[in-house]
Amino acid sequence: MIQEKFELLIAHIEDGYAPNTIRAYRADFSEFILFAERNSQCPLPADPNLIANFLVTTSHSGIKNSTVVRKAGSISAIHRFANLSDPTKHPEVKLSLRKIARRLGTKFNQAYPIDKKLLSKMLAVCNDDLSGRRNKMLLLLAYESLRRRAELVSLRVEDIEFDDSARSAILLRKSKTDQSRNGRWIALGPETTASIVAWLDASKITNGFLLRGVRGSKVTSGFDPCLVNRIFKKLATEAGSPSFIVEQISGHSTRVGCAQDLLKSGASMLQLMVRGGWSKPDTVMRYVGKVSSFL
Repeated sequence: MIQEKFELLIAHIEDGYAPNTIRAYRADFSEFILFAERNSQCPLPADPNLIANFLVTTSHSGIKNSTVVRKAGSISAIHRFANLSDPTKHPEVKLSLRKIARRLGTKFNQAYPIDKKLLSKMLAVCNDDLSGRRNKMLLLLAYESLRRRAELVSLRVEDIEFDDSARSAILLRKSKTDQSRNGRWIALGPETTASIVAWLDASKITNGFLLRGVRGSKVTSGFDPCLVNRIFKKLATEAGSPSFIVEQISGHSTRVGCAQDLLKSGASMLQLMVRGGWSKPDTVMRYVGKVSSFL
């Protein structure tokens, strides 16, 4: 009964939130429902002590503090969407979260930066075949635009505008911080623009998604965001990066690297926020904090 009510609630809010947010709500609250059932208690509305017990129990399963906080946020959101009072505001839940944070720590695990130096090495190992041109474009586009994986794979060929100075601009229709789909244009320099042209010439793509999978001499209709991580790791390995560095590389690495390079070149906090699409200064500091301490 509760699971059915929960699924109806998710269906009701689904179009109002990003897919990743909906996935988190569904996974976290489904886990909470099972926990409540095992303890013979009602998950909606939930007793604050049940929530505190759930958070403490899950915190011992090897997850990070940020994941615990996300689970509490999901429980809070579902209650609010159901027009119920928010039980996560209870002092007992807040105290449990503080205890968990002190035990697990709140250190942010940053992706290893693909800065200009590493970027050049990775570009050098890109072949001139179909996948090589795609990979080169992906690297340059990800670095210069500072876009997230999901945003990169959403870019479309028909949204590119080329100018007479070998530069271009591409429309980002939607981003994590632009859920209302106002869109924004991203200016791209000559090198990135040339890589886009080389990829389009080789792939014969004229419309649809810019990033595509490559199978032999053919391209697919789209591109899985998870492939960004794999390609970056593969190229970093081929470029001679040590294994401990490759392990820390992710789809966020170009975003981190470019942000740090911009800071080194004298960019202000506001300029970094605009370029990266960040809405909060403390989020930017997660990316550039290590570099800023040496400036």
